Amino acid sequence: MMASVWVWSGCAVGPKYVKPPPFDLAQYKELAAAAGTDAWRLAHPSDDTVRGRWWEVFGDARLNTLEEQVSVSNQNVAAATATFVSARALVRQARSQLFPVVTTTPSAASVRSPFVTSTNAPAATSPITEYVWPFDASWQADLWGKLRTTVKANVYGAQASAADLENVRLTVQAEVATDYYQLRAQDALVQLFDQTVAAYRDSLGIAQVQFQTGLASDETVAQAETQLQTTEAQATQLGILRAQYEHAMAMLTGQPATSFTLPAEVVPLVPPPIPVGVPSQLVERRPDVAAAERRMAQANAQVGIATAAFFPVATLGGSAGVEATSIASWFLWPARFWSAGPALAETLFDAGLRRATVQQSQAAFDETVASYRGAVLAAFQQVEDNLSALRLLSAEIQQQDGAVTSAARNLQLATTRYTAGVDPYLNVITAQTALLANQQAAITLRVDQMTASVQLIEALGGGWTTSQLPPPPQIAAPEAPRAAGQ
Repeated sequence: MMASVWVWSGCAVGPKYVKPPPFDLAQYKELAAAAGTDAWRLAHPSDDTVRGRWWEVFGDARLNTLEEQVSVSNQNVAAATATFVSARALVRQARSQLFPVVTTTPSAASVRSPFVTSTNAPAATSPITEYVWPFDASWQADLWGKLRTTVKANVYGAQASAADLENVRLTVQAEVATDYYQLRAQDALVQLFDQTVAAYRDSLGIAQVQFQTGLASDETVAQAETQLQTTEAQATQLGILRAQYEHAMAMLTGQPATSFTLPAEVVPLVPPPIPVGVPSQLVERRPDVAAAERRMAQANAQVGIATAAFFPVATLGGSAGVEATSIASWFLWPARFWSAGPALAETLFDAGLRRATVQQSQAAFDETVASYRGAVLAAFQQVEDNLSALRLLSAEIQQQDGAVTSAARNLQLATTRYTAGVDPYLNVITAQTALLANQQAAITLRVDQMTASVQLIEALGGGWTTSQLPPPPQIAAPEAPRAAGQ
């Protein structure tokens, strides 16, 4: 019997899983479009891949400190970690079913049996105390691979949870970097408006002096006052958005917004070269795609589990123990008892329940296939989106810088003509407003470029690869391993 069990345990029913092949693409379309353009040359990524702590490519020590706090304190990461630990526990639960189950139920009971005399009248008897210590064991032979397939399915699920954890961590890290540079853009705008307000205040002073000396009208003073006060209100408005970005980073790093402060600082908004690699590597570098692929493998295994229900279940059981009227008698041979033997169970009729279960599992697998393909397509879209954004923003920034230069020159000419009494002060105000708007646009474009750089790194997987997924032995280990990236 045992020899047959070991032979049959090598069988496994259900479809064999084949991992989808990678896409055979040599280059991203947007990189080919950017080749040879002057606007893209400064930010052209090299044909390599992002490695490890990706945020360090920006060379900002304060950003590095904030990113280090994500894995330790962010609550979304903590929740994803707990989900991964729970998925690992399911693997050990499924694996335990491959081994025998041994139980014991010791008992001590007083028994009083009737004693019938020759006259068929019951006689009084004294109660007897029976002491029983039984051991029961059962083992289910995995004839069709159902138990082993269940273990595999849970391993795939745990690997998907590990990839989800890395995806949550990457998403939060990218959000921290994005909010950080948005906040720094507000610092740059505050500096710009402070300088502009100071310049407008000087212009108002000149207009007031000219009015007092009869060289200008009160209308000119009113215009200068209006422009100054409007710009001061705009400068105050900037503080609201900066505070919101600061509070957002406090939450992302797991700190109370009440105690979190990020000092104002104007930093260069210049994106670093980002290694892009080749498209065929993308599916191996995205944790969300890896999670979708592992769930596809898990769903395929579930089809095998459902298929195994069509076959009989063989169980080997037995019991042994001791039973006597005193504990001392347990050591005597007559007190011992045992029994052992196999059992076979098979469902003869279920009105199509098993067939419907297989169809449901197959449909669930088809759903994961569609989700995987959608995740892959979304990954390529996000990379191409951010590559095109970087390419076009580089050209737009050059054009906008030219507009700032022209607006500054126009303001200088308008001021000269107003001072000479040729043009009214309204021309100066118009030129000042145009210069401020173009300077704001230049800062906005640069922060958009930094955001696109962060989002490109996120779209490329942030330096993560599928080789960092925990292998089955590590998942089944009694103690939780340190997750990748920590």
